[in-house]
Amino acid sequence: MGELLTAAQMRAAERSAIESGAVSGLSLMERAGRGVVDAILDEWPELRAAPAVAVVLCGPGNNGGDGFVIARLLKARGWQVHVFMFGAAERLPLDARRNCVLWEELGPVGAAADMASVDDLIALGAAVFIDALFGTGLSRPVADAPPLRSFLAYARLWGDGAGPPTVAVDLPSGMCSDSGRVLGTAMPAALTVTFHRAKIGHFLQPDAGWQPDGAGLCGKLRLVDIGLPPPEEREDPAGRATESLRTVERPSTAVLKRPGDGHKYSHGHALVISGGAGRTGAARLAARGALRIGAGLVTLAVPGAALMECACHVTAVMLRRCDEAETLAALLQDPRLNALCVGPGMGLSDREGELVATVLAAGRPTVLDADALTLVAGDKALFSALHPLCVLTPHGGEFARLFPDIAARLAEPAQHGPAYSRVDAAREAARLAGCIVLMKGPDTVIAAPDGQASIHAALYDRAVPWLATAGAGDVLAGMIAGLLARGLSPYPAARNAAWLHAEAARRFGAGLIAEDLPEALPGVLQALAQGEV
Repeated sequence: MGELLTAAQMRAAERSAIESGAVSGLSLMERAGRGVVDAILDEWPELRAAPAVAVVLCGPGNNGGDGFVIARLLKARGWQVHVFMFGAAERLPLDARRNCVLWEELGPVGAAADMASVDDLIALGAAVFIDALFGTGLSRPVADAPPLRSFLAYARLWGDGAGPPTVAVDLPSGMCSDSGRVLGTAMPAALTVTFHRAKIGHFLQPDAGWQPDGAGLCGKLRLVDIGLPPPEEREDPAGRATESLRTVERPSTAVLKRPGDGHKYSHGHALVISGGAGRTGAARLAARGALRIGAGLVTLAVPGAALMECACHVTAVMLRRCDEAETLAALLQDPRLNALCVGPGMGLSDREGELVATVLAAGRPTVLDADALTLVAGDKALFSALHPLCVLTPHGGEFARLFPDIAARLAEPAQHGPAYSRVDAAREAARLAGCIVLMKGPDTVIAAPDGQASIHAALYDRAVPWLATAGAGDVLAGMIAGLLARGLSPYPAARNAAWLHAEAARRFGAGLIAEDLPEALPGVLQALAQGEV
């Protein structure tokens, strides 16, 4: 999807285009409405064959204006259209009011309060329900109460297979545009049609609990061009973070290309610190990930008691005995060890804390995962030793241990929009830690201390639910370390590894276990080189 916008940035883009004379508000509304109608007919082609019935719920702002356009265009195709409005028509913004008047020449506008029950709505026999209630401008919670209760319940029927599909105009009503969080209550959609650029909330999934939010509310996502000029550098009028935010796209082949005249050391040497006997599996997974992504050499630093265990499982990965921090410091005298990975399966004793301190003192590109994150969270000295070449890869629990105040704020119920988001949290964490933070999840957020951020969303057509398997995060840590060894700086290494990690899982498919991920990487890299993904 590329660039993602806040609600304020989208409003600024529209205002700038209108003030320049490039477009008018009415033309933007017309294009948006036509885009929704086209998306409906593309998604459900059977609706092209014969006119059907639609219920359109229009809100008190410009989103409602889009709804009136949609109603008029469907009516022109011979559809029977029932329009209901929440709020007073005379209070609509000027362009929305004009479109309301155009609709009133074709049919009535019912008051939302008059539709007393879900049964009344079902009796209309709609083939599709259009949610044009609240869009990007929503700042207050939506109440699950009359006069909207019947519409909210009706919109939820499609998810149970008992009702017609709901199509959300720009956003499912009740979803915060900037965070994906639910403000009060929300209408889930089968299809969400948004305009010009996707919004941040479309690519976040803040809560994995019982109530869907973010992408979980959107169903499928369709982006419609409404003729706004290409994006420029923007300032957010709300005073929030203005740094560019994008989704993570496929890596450039130039980034991953290996020179033909290179040798193994020219492709980097990654060192992965292993746990003790019976706990080496996670580090071995990380090492395999680093090797498969193209590091020239990968070495496992292993306690003596676990050497035989590792030797029975690895071949191309090299082994070095490392029992104490002093031994590790001696290993790190070799400057060719240019990327480090610490934490997977490591353990939480004082010994492991000393190993993490030694790794951080080396000042080299370093991935901290799993137990290393827990150790850093519990030791202020270790946290203070983090440096700009570090990449932290926490899942939700680890993030809460590392950044308890930020996590607590993120866990607070959303009371108004724009609500505090996972992007806000990751940016704040990266600034606090002074290094890259990769906040794992289906909506992985990668943030840098300077405010750069991006979202790798394994959502919609890139969803890979089978990636939720033990050890997958260890492989990701190793992949980041492998790209660091190859010379990528921490931010692009984290971004590219996140994409390749998900793509390897997608290529393998259902039944994936962590060991499969490194073995799927060569196919992904080959497909990239040939332009097939």
